[in-house]
Amino acid sequence: MGGSNLEVFKFGMYIMFPIAVMYYFGTNLDNRFSVEGFWPNPNQTHKIPHDREDIVSELERMQKQRLERRAARMELEPLDKGEKKQ
Repeated sequence: MGGSNLEVFKFGMYIMFPIAVMYYFGTNLDNRFSVEGFWPNPNQTHKIPHDREDIVSELERMQKQRLERRAARMELEPLDKGEKKQ
């Protein structure tokens, strides 16, 4: 039918196609598939406190924030109970 030239061509395609695909998708990955702004800058991330004063001030800030959220939740809680009874 096709002869030996067709078999050589098919064999070459079977070998070269996966290699070409791996070469195309395997080179220059940083520029081809990167998304700008995906990872935050170091200035946008949280800073871990290392000094004792920084740790104490951070704990006080977190406690104040927690108490503010609790107070807001306690204000809304009687309203929710009143709405459920009706």
